[in-house]
Amino acid sequence: MWRVATARAWAACLRPPRQCRAPGPRSGSRGAATVAVEPAAGLADEPVATKVLGLAPGQRVTLRGLVVNEQGCLFDSCAHYLADSRGEVDLSRDTSQGGDYTGVEPMGLFWSLSPAGMERPYQRLVRKQIKTPMKVEVSVHQGHSHPGTIPGQVLAKANVERWFTAPGVRRIRLKEGSVRGSLFLPSGDGPFPGVIDMFGDEGGLIEFRSSLLATHGFAALSLPYFDFEDLPTVMKDLHLEYFEEAARFLQRHPKVKGPGIGVIGTGKGAELAFSMITFLPQVVAAVCISGCSANTVAALHYGEMTLPGLRFDMSKISISETGVFDIFDALDDPMDPANSHCLIPIEEAEGHFLLVVGEDDRNWKSSLFAKMAIERLRQHGKDNFKLLSYPGAGHRIDPPFLPFCSVALDCVLGLPILGGGERRAHAHAQEHSWGKIQEFLHLHLG
Repeated sequence: MWRVATARAWAACLRPPRQCRAPGPRSGSRGAATVAVEPAAGLADEPVATKVLGLAPGQRVTLRGLVVNEQGCLFDSCAHYLADSRGEVDLSRDTSQGGDYTGVEPMGLFWSLSPAGMERPYQRLVRKQIKTPMKVEVSVHQGHSHPGTIPGQVLAKANVERWFTAPGVRRIRLKEGSVRGSLFLPSGDGPFPGVIDMFGDEGGLIEFRSSLLATHGFAALSLPYFDFEDLPTVMKDLHLEYFEEAARFLQRHPKVKGPGIGVIGTGKGAELAFSMITFLPQVVAAVCISGCSANTVAALHYGEMTLPGLRFDMSKISISETGVFDIFDALDDPMDPANSHCLIPIEEAEGHFLLVVGEDDRNWKSSLFAKMAIERLRQHGKDNFKLLSYPGAGHRIDPPFLPFCSVALDCVLGLPILGGGERRAHAHAQEHSWGKIQEFLHLHLG
C-alpha cells in the first residue's frame, strides 16, 4: 500500500505543469506561495537561483526536486527550510536543516537526486539523449517531509530545463575508417582546441561531457571503444591504433586548432588517456580522472608492443549486508615488481598531465595511483603534471551539478558496486574540477 500511495502522490506532481497553490489561506500566511528558478532553461553545468516567496514568517517547508529519466524511472531529492521574517526562502543564502543535504547549497536539489523509493536502487541518472533537456520539477511542500515519505501539501511548483548543448553546437556522428563516435563543434568559424573524451568500462557512446565541452569552445570527440555499433561488444584486447586513428582524425579536422590535441578520460578512459599521451605524438595534454597509470584488465597492443592488464582478485571482493560489492582491494598491486610489465611508461610523455582524484574513491585506489604516477614522473626529472585531489570525493567526478551516486549498478554484471564518496564533498569536487579542467586544456591547447 505504501508503494501505491507514494506512486500516486508523485503522479500528482507529474501532471502538466501549472502553478500549484494551497486551496485557501492559512492562519498567518501572506497569500499564495510562488517558487522561481532562474534561469528556467540553461546549461546543465551552470547554477540556478531558487527562491520561494509568499510564505508565512518562520513557515516550515520542504523543497523537492523531481526528474523522470529516459527509461521512465523517477529520481527525487528533498531539503528542509524555514521561511525568513519576510516569508521567503533563498537557496543561495538559507540553510537546509535536513533532508538529502544540509547547509547552504544552492544546487543541492540537483546533485542529490537519487532513485525514488519505488524504483530500483543504485541507478545512475545519466543523460543519454543530449538533443533534448533534462526536465526538473522543483516543488514546495507544507512542513518537513523526509526522503522516501509522501510529501506534504503542494504550495508551489516550477519547471526547469537543463540542457547539455547550446544553440549553434553541431553534432556529427562519425564513421571514419574504424573510428566511431560523435564530434561536437562549437558555433562559429573556429578553429577550436580539440579534445577526445572517453569514459570507463560501461562501454557505449556517452556524449554529455563532450557536448558540454563544445558549449565552452572545444571541438570534442566522444569516443566509444566497445559496445557501440560495429565495435567489439565486450572489452577484450584493445589496440592503440584505434585511438591513434581517432587522434589523427581530430588533429587534421579543419575546425581544430592544433598542432596538438587533448584527451580527457574517467576510470578506464583515464588509463587510456595515460597511454595516448605516452605513445601518440598528436596528444599533448591529458586529463586523467580516477585513473591508473598501469594497464588494467584488457591487454593493450600497439604495433609489436603489448601491455598486459592487471587482474582483479575475486577473493578480495567483500559484500556488505545490503549486497553492495566493495572491490577496492581487488586489483593487483601495480607497485609489485611482478606487475612491472603492466606499467605505462608515462615518463616518456612530452605533454602535460592533469590528475583528478577523489580521496574517498572506493572503486579502486585512484588517490594512491596518482601519487604513484607523480613519483614516477619526478624520478625521471619531470614536472609536467598537476594534481587535483579532493577529500570526501568518490570515483566518478563528472561535470558540476550532476547527481552523486556512491553506489552504482555495474552495466555488465548488474551488481551494485561501491564507488565511495560523501555527497556534499563530491558535489563540490565536481564544481571545482570542471573549471580547472577547462583552464588546463585551454592553457596547453590554446
